[in-house]
Amino acid sequence: MSLKVCKFGGSSLADAEHFLKVRAIINSDPERKVVVVSAPGKRFSDDVKITDMLLLCHSMLEQGLDIAPVFQKIRTRYKEIVQDLNIDIHIDALLDETENDMRTIATKDFMASRGEYLCGKIIATWLGARFVEPAEFLQIESNGLIKEETYERLGEQLKGDGLVVMPGFYGCTPAGKVKTFSRGGSDISGAVAARAVRAELYENWTDVNGFMMADPRLVENPKHIETLTYKELRELAYMGANVLHDESIYPVSEPGIPIEIKNTNDPDGSFTRIVARRPKDDRIVTGIAGRKDFYLIQIEKILMNKMVGFGRRFLQIFESHGVNFEHAPTGIDTMSVIVRKEFIGEQLPSILEEIKRTLQPDRLEVTDNLALIATVGQGMIRCVGFAGRLCTALSKRGINLQVIDLGSTQDNMIVGVELNDFEEAVRAIYEEFEQ
Repeated sequence: MSLKVCKFGGSSLADAEHFLKVRAIINSDPERKVVVVSAPGKRFSDDVKITDMLLLCHSMLEQGLDIAPVFQKIRTRYKEIVQDLNIDIHIDALLDETENDMRTIATKDFMASRGEYLCGKIIATWLGARFVEPAEFLQIESNGLIKEETYERLGEQLKGDGLVVMPGFYGCTPAGKVKTFSRGGSDISGAVAARAVRAELYENWTDVNGFMMADPRLVENPKHIETLTYKELRELAYMGANVLHDESIYPVSEPGIPIEIKNTNDPDGSFTRIVARRPKDDRIVTGIAGRKDFYLIQIEKILMNKMVGFGRRFLQIFESHGVNFEHAPTGIDTMSVIVRKEFIGEQLPSILEEIKRTLQPDRLEVTDNLALIATVGQGMIRCVGFAGRLCTALSKRGINLQVIDLGSTQDNMIVGVELNDFEEAVRAIYEEFEQ
């Protein structure tokens, strides 16, 4: 029998009603043998996610404050689920143990991971499944990558008869301490589990029917995307299409395990399938996604191209401040670096001062209202006239381009526009390439 790994996100586990939907999905297909769970998400728009409350507890402990009032809200959420479903688990004892552990092991990663841990314990008991603790078998390197031996070790634990439940979002360091992925990292956990058991399919269950061609908050009734490639998904997810964590493709792409994004509230509805390569079709553009709030830092220096190591020294300034850069468009006498405002924080003045002192540019300019838009499609750059059509569509709306970056890929073109033009630019590109 083939085997499927299914991951359920926070929106799929928000309350008892959603737990029932999850159980029905699992029971409807005997090939669904490995279940990866997130912490319960929001039940309504003004609700607070369990993980956010846990992170608040960590902040309070750092300040010497009592976490009991906040943890009481966490207790209530889990106890309501257990009571509504009549799950035979000693929930008070489990919650007491968890609160005590949080006070003892007060690291941010440990505390943030407890939402998934508790959810996994409850669901495993409810479904009569084996519980696998990822902190014992899923090793995460300091750079966030999965240690190669994880797949064999975790695979041995996940295989076998019966259903298995594993919490998502966390694993351990090589030293054995709990370590989390970045937010949304349960998607990565599901992908790691899929590779570990050599699954036929990785199902990622959420609250939408997969990917749309553009953000429905910006474009009215955008088209549904039936099939994406791993590369297309990576580009779209990284640029703001938040249906799936962009790093979740790495564990499954090498063995070629397909991913399907499905809706827990509409299990028989449309979904998006993600594969290594999709069949050729008439589409030029698969999807459009964008992010706001970037800095564009530009320098100009005559004969820059003759100065060995100039570019390295420019980028090294950002590295020395612990700042990642997104793109680095260049010209013969110019070089630019695009960084997210959230990454650079309050370090901009010191970075600019070091650029002036170290590189002595003829001109140094900062644009602080930049938004980036990625237009993604398999092999689209090879389509004659594509770039012209995109630029013309923006020009007709009076939108000026600050940056154009084709990079080395054949599947993505990024343009930078002023923040005020962001939404109109997305709509203009969508309308030009909608088919």
